[in-house]
Amino acid sequence: MIAHVRGTVAAVAPDGAVIEVGGVGMRVQCTPGTLATLRPGEPAQVATFLVVREDSLTLYGFGSDDERNVFELLQTASGVGPRLALAMLAVHAPDALRRAVSTEDLGALTMVPGIGRKGAERIVLELRDRLGPPGESGAAGGSPGARSQRVPPWRDQVQSGLVNLGWPVRDADQAIAALEEEGLVNGAETVDVATVLRAALRKLSTP
Repeated sequence: MIAHVRGTVAAVAPDGAVIEVGGVGMRVQCTPGTLATLRPGEPAQVATFLVVREDSLTLYGFGSDDERNVFELLQTASGVGPRLALAMLAVHAPDALRRAVSTEDLGALTMVPGIGRKGAERIVLELRDRLGPPGESGAAGGSPGARSQRVPPWRDQVQSGLVNLGWPVRDADQAIAALEEEGLVNGAETVDVATVLRAALRKLSTP
């Protein structure tokens, strides 16, 4: 298995990125949280999982080994393939998924597009003893040596992630401002970008 990919980010799209490794562009499908940390022209390393099919080879990328491991475990549940597993990690962080499964929080699981109540019940039943309880895994930090700016670097990353997903810049800024007003980031210079991006997506998706 290809455990990770390290190289220069050549391009970032709404559903993935191209990372150049030794002159070869590796296309990696990623969660929005991971994409928000990738910038074209900058070096990056992502944990990866290769899905082999008869007619395709698809490489999935993650911001941490923990995300990659949970992605693999999710697919052991009936009806959960790579795309649904990726969608689950786009909506919930690994520990949030562990918490939802261990506490049988069907509401949290059905927040994921493509998962209904019966599907959520099946996931709880089949994964309860596999995912384990929530841990104390640390948040994946940003790239070392991030530039100190009047506007925190994480803000640009979250905005870029939302725009890459199709949201207008104005809506993205409003969602970020709302999270700041609610005290989620408290004016911090560094935050867990993936967590803030998920929170912003939930806010934008709420009628």
